[in-house]
Amino acid sequence: MELSKKLQQLPTQFFAALVQKVNAALAEGRDIINLGQGNPDQPTPPHIIKALQEAAENPQHHKYSPFRGIAELRQAAADFYQREYNVTINPDTEVAILGGTKIGLVELPMAVLNPGDTMLLPDPGYPDYLSGVVLGDVQYDVMPLFAENNFLPDYDALSDEVKEKAKLLYLNYPNNPTGGTATLEFFEETVRFAKEHQIIVAHDFAYGAIGFDGNKPVSFLQADGAKEVGIELYTLSKTYNMAGWRIGFAVGNAQIIEAINLIQDHLFCSQFPAVQQAAAVALTSSQTCAQELSATYERRRNVLIEEAQRIGWQVTAPKGSFFAWLPVPLGYTSEQFADVLLDKADIAVAAGNGFGHFGEGYVRIGLLVSEERLREAISRIEKLNLFKQ
Repeated sequence: MELSKKLQQLPTQFFAALVQKVNAALAEGRDIINLGQGNPDQPTPPHIIKALQEAAENPQHHKYSPFRGIAELRQAAADFYQREYNVTINPDTEVAILGGTKIGLVELPMAVLNPGDTMLLPDPGYPDYLSGVVLGDVQYDVMPLFAENNFLPDYDALSDEVKEKAKLLYLNYPNNPTGGTATLEFFEETVRFAKEHQIIVAHDFAYGAIGFDGNKPVSFLQADGAKEVGIELYTLSKTYNMAGWRIGFAVGNAQIIEAINLIQDHLFCSQFPAVQQAAAVALTSSQTCAQELSATYERRRNVLIEEAQRIGWQVTAPKGSFFAWLPVPLGYTSEQFADVLLDKADIAVAAGNGFGHFGEGYVRIGLLVSEERLREAISRIEKLNLFKQ
């Protein structure tokens, strides 16, 4: 059987290929330090697991969920935004429950654009944004993210043609893969830009709980007028180590939220109600676990950066997320350097070009192993003599 033309057009699943490489090395019995993936390594907090266990014992939760999610979770999302960001959300009209925010990001172009329309994507950026481009039959232009601009897009650098064509814009801060963060001033500039050019904004806030050096990441919805032009997508995967639970939500502009809910009415029947109940508990109970998790990533970041600089690797510390975006040594492409690390040091990293054209020259390292393993990784790299001290 031949796959449909649409499926044939989908980009190669970047992370699947990475997993395949690592698994092949592991099958050879090698001690691989896997810094390539974004899979949280810590357990889900016990009080959230207990909430799931209790909810799963309720027979009512084994029936179909309401199509648009349970009221308790929509209210919890609204309460979370009021408490954490002082943003008022209507739980009935401004919340869409998602089976993980990847779903929302991939389906959004289908919900708000027409075939042939154009969207703006950050480059480097999360590879699955491109899946939404193909499935939505839309076009895209890129907004380069450069270190000299703190990995923020420069709207002034976009051509007039690009600005006028664009109908949807994706942002992601704290950023995957660069670890850059956004300021309230940048989000206010984004709102002005979106209003001027009638562009919908979707802010992927996956790493919203992970900020370093005492700086709490800013929500796009904290910017004046943000709800007039866009939405924010929040996942529980990173904040509470619930990546396998597949639960998140979108909040913001009621018309965009309605569009997401409508397309999901035809695709899904929401999530297992017991998972939704536990997610509501996660959002409304003490956030100490999330704060401790962010502190863990910050300690790991500090170890990685200190050790890298010790061996002469000129790197910049990420400001948020659980990734570090590190330049490759002179004479190497991103893929060549990643291959050398895997073949000669048994270290897996993600090649920067997998995140877009402007990711070339970097590798992404996850802060998802212990401080000891990070030290071991840099020690192995040191033995390759790739950097001048």
